[in-house]
Amino acid sequence: MKEQTDSQTFAWQHGYGVFSVGPTDRPALERYIDDQQIHHQKQTFQEEYRAFLVRYGIPFDEKYVWD
Repeated sequence: MKEQTDSQTFAWQHGYGVFSVGPTDRPALERYIDDQQIHHQKQTFQEEYRAFLVRYGIPFDEKYVWD
């Protein structure tokens, strides 16, 4: 699944993270993406991302995570 993007409008924010998902996890990831709007009514993206980093022991500094 590769989508064309306009390279003139694409840019990374100051802080970012990159994570990979194996092929066997793809269906769960697609369900997560489809349900994001409902999911984020209960927990913000920032809360979820912060919990993910803490759960997996990934060190981070708040000043670099959010723009």
